[in-house]
Amino acid sequence: MIHPVYLLWFGGIVLMILLLLVLVETQRIYYRRQNEKMFGTEDFDLKIREFQLTPKEVRTLEKLVRTSHFENKDAVLNSADLFEHAVGDFYDFRNVFDVRDETLAAVASLREKMDYTGQNPLANISSSRQFNVGNRVDLVLENGRTVKRSSIQWRTEKEWALAYDGSCGPGSQLIGQTVSIRWTRLGDAVYSMRLPVRSFKDGNLIFLHTMELGKQQLRRWVREEVRFPVEATLHDGSVCHGVLYDLSAGGILLGIPVEIPNGEHIRIRFELPSFGMEDVEIEILRNLGQKNPEYPDYYSLTASFAGAFGWTQERVLQYIFEVHKARKETEMAEKNA
Repeated sequence: MIHPVYLLWFGGIVLMILLLLVLVETQRIYYRRQNEKMFGTEDFDLKIREFQLTPKEVRTLEKLVRTSHFENKDAVLNSADLFEHAVGDFYDFRNVFDVRDETLAAVASLREKMDYTGQNPLANISSSRQFNVGNRVDLVLENGRTVKRSSIQWRTEKEWALAYDGSCGPGSQLIGQTVSIRWTRLGDAVYSMRLPVRSFKDGNLIFLHTMELGKQQLRRWVREEVRFPVEATLHDGSVCHGVLYDLSAGGILLGIPVEIPNGEHIRIRFELPSFGMEDVEIEILRNLGQKNPEYPDYYSLTASFAGAFGWTQERVLQYIFEVHKARKETEMAEKNA
């Protein structure tokens, strides 16, 4: 009978051999990925000429591709989303704070030359590194207080800074707190994230970058202008009355005499013609201010439906369909008259 100690020794040797084989294979795959010709190399070489990249930028772009999980070399040239994921993989693998300054500068330059920043309305947004200096954001602190329209003061590949006016206490006291940040890109969406305050310097709150962005579309649905009376029940249980300006299956634009922070949930009640009373939860996306001359005392608020709203959404779609159908029938009748 074999002694248990010998079995343990034998099992340990087998395990070490298996681990060694795995390491050798991993190293071989890594070497091949770093040195062998990848799919899409010809397309890559053709496309980079359009951007007039420097030799350093080309070498950096190749590093991004080979560090990423993409099989095609030209993947990062096809969309902003793929580029940012390659950048994220590279920074995670190398640790962004250990990457040389000239390489960081090359990545930033690549983003600008390929027009992958939020300034390009056609670029998909998947990273806070795509935000631009001067963009306005809203911050919601841990205690629920809001800092509105803070501006991005500077942005590097490592960190970014938001102006803080001290309205909610000393900035140094916010270090370590996790705050909610919302940026609205007009015509696109509201992007949101939760980030801890890394430091406070020269009147700026400083954050690390993130690719964990929430996205709420602003205009996914056809909207119909309406003027429906609405009753709103606020977070504290108080009730006020206002008007729905427009309506879609995804959200609304309403006017009420109360200013409500972005991200807050309230309930509204309104009557949908031919369908009856609707009672639904909404999330405030953006405060447009007192912009409607018909209702100068009302704040115009964009909002999306939240909670259980499937039945309301279905009836809103039916209502909009019926309105458009009736409108077309009227237009046809007028043309034939």
